[in-house]
Amino acid sequence: MANAAGSGSFMSEKTAKIFVAGHRGLVGSAIVRKLEESGFTNLLLRTHSELDLTNQSDVESFFSTEKPVYVILAAAKVGGIHANNTYPADFIAVNLQIQTNVIHSAYTHGVKKLLFLGSSCIYPKFAPQPIPESALLTGPLEPTNEWYAIAKIAGIKMCQGYRIQHQWDAISGMPTNLYGPNDNFHPENSHVLPALMRRFHEAKDKKAGEVVVWGSGSPLREFLHVDDLADACVFLMDRYSGFEHVNVGSGVEVTIKELAELVKEVVGFEGKLVWDCSKPDGTPRKLMDSSKLASLGWTPKVSVKEGLRQTYEWYLENVVQKKQ
Repeated sequence: MANAAGSGSFMSEKTAKIFVAGHRGLVGSAIVRKLEESGFTNLLLRTHSELDLTNQSDVESFFSTEKPVYVILAAAKVGGIHANNTYPADFIAVNLQIQTNVIHSAYTHGVKKLLFLGSSCIYPKFAPQPIPESALLTGPLEPTNEWYAIAKIAGIKMCQGYRIQHQWDAISGMPTNLYGPNDNFHPENSHVLPALMRRFHEAKDKKAGEVVVWGSGSPLREFLHVDDLADACVFLMDRYSGFEHVNVGSGVEVTIKELAELVKEVVGFEGKLVWDCSKPDGTPRKLMDSSKLASLGWTPKVSVKEGLRQTYEWYLENVVQKKQ
């Protein structure tokens, strides 16, 4: 079995062929930006219409023809609570298909190393806070997204299984809540941060007097800018070859209230922020323990305020202007 410290050869192979699966999404697009900035010149990218990752024979022939040296698996079917409740079959089946096809074909076609990306929802609903890697499979999951979580846990276990049986270098990273360019700003099914940004922007546009936000604002959340995640992915590809998955978080907690105030300030909304305490708050605290990654020598670089400013710029240029 490969030792936990990576060979450190990834960063010296700038011309090696790297397949980034899911390169158009929030995570994949950031990884592509990071790899290009770092001087990698041979990125292998396919849109969904060019390569359907749920189709086993298509994935098999893609790997057989292209023979990538490295794979970063950032492709997944994702969505909020409503989507998970409405399409549970899709969330488990599509994600299992993508992972199984890509991981197996990568192994059979001689890929040197693969990084599988999951999500913090793999952990039990009542995991200790901050959540260590060892909390995996110690209790029941959050029922609202267990279909997605089960698929992601299977992906971690698949990487571990191939490592044990085939001595193959497959690793897993589990990011916390992410935000940044290419996020989903859809009015109904976006996450809390882009949803707040959109609402404050639209209120500012309409010169509204107030914005009402659900809950008390007291829950604590952790956010990581997607460029920091991309930086951590490149770091793990270069430096980590361990059996256990690795948490990737910022270690910085903000209350939803602090977050809303920051977004309000960045957007420049001058009205009032009103909290509707009759609405539910959700989990009181959700923070990942990222001390393992920190001990390897990686730390995040983008502050929440700077990250929000960049994200709002992207929103104005790519969402607002396109509507006009």
